[in-house]
Amino acid sequence: MATPTTATPTRIDALPIEDKRVFIRVDFNVPLAGAGAGLRVADDTRIREALPTIRHARGRGARVILASHLGRPKGKFKPEFSLEPVGTHLAGLLDCDVRLTDDAIGDGAIKVCRDLRAGDVALLENLRFHPGEEENDDAFARALAAHAEVYVNDAFGTAHRAHASTVGMVKHVATRGVGFLMEKEIHELGRLLGDVERPFVAIFGGVKVSDKIAALENLLPRLDAIVIGGAMANTFLLALGHNVGRSLVEDGQLATARRILDRAKGRGLPIVLPTDVVAARDLSAGAPWDDGVSVRAVPADRLIVDLGPATIEAVRARVLGAKTVFWNGPLGAFEMKPFDRGTRRVAEAVAEAARRGAVVVVGGGDSVAAVHEAGVAAELTHVSTGGGASLEFLEGHGLPGIEALK
Repeated sequence: MATPTTATPTRIDALPIEDKRVFIRVDFNVPLAGAGAGLRVADDTRIREALPTIRHARGRGARVILASHLGRPKGKFKPEFSLEPVGTHLAGLLDCDVRLTDDAIGDGAIKVCRDLRAGDVALLENLRFHPGEEENDDAFARALAAHAEVYVNDAFGTAHRAHASTVGMVKHVATRGVGFLMEKEIHELGRLLGDVERPFVAIFGGVKVSDKIAALENLLPRLDAIVIGGAMANTFLLALGHNVGRSLVEDGQLATARRILDRAKGRGLPIVLPTDVVAARDLSAGAPWDDGVSVRAVPADRLIVDLGPATIEAVRARVLGAKTVFWNGPLGAFEMKPFDRGTRRVAEAVAEAARRGAVVVVGGGDSVAAVHEAGVAAELTHVSTGGGASLEFLEGHGLPGIEALK
């Protein structure tokens, strides 16, 4: 049972940033809509989460230099991954000019950063236009560090990546710390690894057991119940000997699923798996489907696409009886109605649990989209901006982007 080091890096409000060039690593890897000159930000959640840190820096007279990646340009300039629409959207939120550089490094970027005055904001062009970002190349890291006198990491969503902007440049900037978002993520996720109010229930969904197994195993000794849904549950059902039809299964994780089931049984820890499901001919609009199909009787030509009504009620009962809840991953093919029912009903249940005083943390990825679509995100204790980062944090190992600051 691993626990990361508990020391939190210095927060921005304790750093000397007045009239200093402050490099803030943000996570503006947001979805875009449209095409060409009409590209626009489709979901600005991550941008809004960074606003408190940016506004604090501006309010104290810092010269703000923001840096982020967007998409996967694989080390080459690709106009569809430019941060220009992000800069335009941010300027509207801040009600000030945001100067987008033509590159993350080089003479043009240096001049923009050097010419900033107190309270000004610059946004470096996409860091991943350079292969040196993901390679954590020291020359690229030094070039980024040359922009700044203070380094602040507020990009929890990339804290599990040892990249030039999250790890490599840190050692080249003497004054460094974290933003308010990063500090909040460390605090809210960190307390799940400490003493929590019980019962403590974890809900795991999504597609792959392999993505979540380390976090699940690290949390297991702390839990009072585990709920497993989504395609991830199919692997567990098959490990128990049930026929899952044509459903997605990780055959290579069957032994892992059996190990988890045995560990839980040895501790007397309940694992709530689907007992009934929605079984569809295929995953397409208008495809025939049946509700309330027993997991002992899934037809060989059907896919499991959602939780059945009895399972939904069993999950809701666990959630509503909990004092602490962690949720990562949707519990069905929630992107396609009507197969969003299980995920939506559980989202409503975790919101009700929060209203009753439970601590509810949602750990990034599609489960964040689910609670937003259900309209309950604002009622929860914490909705993480990092999918992979939140899971790796809960594995109990220090994240490179956080450890580099200590």
